[in-house]
Amino acid sequence: MSDKPGDSASYAEAGVDTQAGERAVDLMRAAIAGATRPEVVGDFGGFAGLFDISAFKAMTKPLLATSTDGVGTKIDVARRMDIHDTVGIDLVAMVVDDLLVCGAQPLFMTDYIAVGKVHPERVAAIVTGIAKGCEIAGCALVGGETAEHPGLLGINDYDIAGAGTGIVDAVNLLGPDRVVVGDVAIAIGSSGLHSNGFSLARHAAFNIAGLDVHDHIPEFGRTLGEELLEPTKIYAKDILNLIGAIEVHSISHITGGGIAANVARVLPSDLALDLDRSTWTPQAIFSWLQARGNISQAEAEKTFNMGIGMLVFVPASIAQLAITSLQASGQRAWVCGEVRERRANEQGDAKAKSGNGGAVTLVSSHK
Repeated sequence: MSDKPGDSASYAEAGVDTQAGERAVDLMRAAIAGATRPEVVGDFGGFAGLFDISAFKAMTKPLLATSTDGVGTKIDVARRMDIHDTVGIDLVAMVVDDLLVCGAQPLFMTDYIAVGKVHPERVAAIVTGIAKGCEIAGCALVGGETAEHPGLLGINDYDIAGAGTGIVDAVNLLGPDRVVVGDVAIAIGSSGLHSNGFSLARHAAFNIAGLDVHDHIPEFGRTLGEELLEPTKIYAKDILNLIGAIEVHSISHITGGGIAANVARVLPSDLALDLDRSTWTPQAIFSWLQARGNISQAEAEKTFNMGIGMLVFVPASIAQLAITSLQASGQRAWVCGEVRERRANEQGDAKAKSGNGGAVTLVSSHK
């Protein structure tokens, strides 16, 4: 094709297929219809999503909470497996589980999908997963964008991100200021790796161990790819039920940076926690990756969640009630430590992401 001055060009010739984009929207429409709430105003497809916030006017001081995140290099596993709906669930989990930390109820989400080339069925699968995640979380999917980036991304490359909004009454806001000496830390089990540490996990499994996603791993009872793609658990409804039933002081979402750094974020700077490894046994994926990648315990614990998805601080007097409530919802929950005063110059295993926070030290050994 000539590139002389005066030659005409089209969007399609530049690599953007608008018809494929429209086909993707048609395929995802039914899934999106199920990810809604009564407060959503208007239909899918507008320039902006609308949400009627007046239903929450009874709150004394309503605070909007917002969070944004992606799925990271877990997408590489999805591409290798050619399974694309589970990462949509991951996306919702990474956003709404962050909102829960301050006690906020997730209201709605929007998503952004960047692709090298629109494959309608693949895009629809991703959004179907996002919609399913929103249904599990009890929030609405009110909008999104799929952007085709030819020449910037390969034809099979994509990345996804999302943003969510929640609401909490200021009088019910959770945080470090509520935690006191004697509070009990209750761990809530993860579903596996969730969506963190996949650069290390992929390096250990694919580069060092030299395995393929389709290899069957006896320790997992399924293929490596199926284990790695296990969706991040969405805790929203169960955590909100817990907050509504008992006194909760603060919550930590165990994401990038591992256990100590994330828990330290929700402790005041003058308090500390000795988190007892002997209270649980991490899933097989963690020890398997450590063995295959020669990953030290310290490196694993600052990268992976090691079997804890969230951690809740409650008064000791109601710890068993909290565990019973969570177990009744189908969650694995157990006491893993008790808050104490921080010793002079005590650092803990990792600094909080913000640089402020308490000291958290993992002690003892796993079962």
